[in-house]
Amino acid sequence: MNLLDNLRIAIQALCINKLRSILTALGIIVGVAAVVCVVSIASGARSDISQKIRTLGANLLLIRPGAENAGGARLEAGSGHTLTEADAAAIRRETPGVQVVAPLLSHPAHIAAERANWATIVAGITRDYLIAREWIISRGRTFTSHEIEAGDKVAIVGSDIVQQLFAGRSGLGETARIGDVPFTLIGVLEKKGEGAAGLSQDDVVFIPLSAAQGRVLGSVRGGSRRALDLLLVKVSDPITMPEVTRQIATLLRQRHHLRDNAPDDFSIHDPADILSARRGTLYVLGVLLMSVASVSLIIGGIGVMNVMLVSVAERTREVGLRMAIGARRRDIGRQFLAEALALTLGGGLLGVGLGAGAASVIGWQLGWPVYVSPLATVSACGAAACVGMFFGIYPAYRASRVDAITALRAE
Repeated sequence: MNLLDNLRIAIQALCINKLRSILTALGIIVGVAAVVCVVSIASGARSDISQKIRTLGANLLLIRPGAENAGGARLEAGSGHTLTEADAAAIRRETPGVQVVAPLLSHPAHIAAERANWATIVAGITRDYLIAREWIISRGRTFTSHEIEAGDKVAIVGSDIVQQLFAGRSGLGETARIGDVPFTLIGVLEKKGEGAAGLSQDDVVFIPLSAAQGRVLGSVRGGSRRALDLLLVKVSDPITMPEVTRQIATLLRQRHHLRDNAPDDFSIHDPADILSARRGTLYVLGVLLMSVASVSLIIGGIGVMNVMLVSVAERTREVGLRMAIGARRRDIGRQFLAEALALTLGGGLLGVGLGAGAASVIGWQLGWPVYVSPLATVSACGAAACVGMFFGIYPAYRASRVDAITALRAE
């Protein structure tokens, strides 16, 4: 008999004791479902982090001012006023390998258009910021050099702002008020989605940096209207990033007149490193959880072997009859091995459906990204089949070694 005939007879034999077969397959179902669920959630999380890294832009360094001291207490990082446009110009001019340096000043603010009002982040930038972030204008245009230098009241907005304020209209050419200052919308950014902090990158308003310093946001940085929140540096070659980081640190220390034993009044980070570290942590956690879930498969396999041994003992007379009419020992062994395979493969298919459904429900309820990989589902079914083969070998061997005469005498 071929494999299909063996599987057909195996399914018929398993259907004789349906409840026992279902309970035996339950361990395989739970094991496969756990593996598929864990792999789907972990794959979705890693895919989401990879997407966030791509939306950040390539080869970026983030320079933030240091912490400010107030009343003898050190405030949070980035609260100082130590970075200026002159620092940005010096880095661009004196550091080899730097493509662009983009200063940024940002603060939460309200933007209003007609009767709509929305709380968002308003950021003063130069055109280099959009280049560094590899951000594309989907509609309209970017700032001109004159608008940047003169601090004209023009704005480029994310897609979330258009949706909240203009109700289906493009918004281009319309006026929106940031605080009490009217700005004309000249461009809409291409959608980027959620960022590294879990917030929408499309809920943002960009205005010329000089306009932010002189008209809208300058006062939020205390007495200095030239202080910046950060400098974004785009490096031409990723291999040179460590050397560029060292050169920028040396240059800024010289410009800020820091003594040799004084700490830096700024910090330099690669934002992709944080996400990459998180991705690595998720990978390790995913492997750990998958290993724990795989234990269920092994336990299910032991249950299959136990039930198959019981089946061999119950069907001793049947084995004897088959041998008496010409069945060979290897035919008997293949038959019982096919039953174990049918039991685990059927449980594996049900487990894949259950695991994918559970992952989707968990992702929907908790807002987690989920990716049900076809490779993972096929691998889970393959693992279930391998478990059936492994734990079915011994019962099949026992069945094939039954003595025909003794089996016929069995009650």
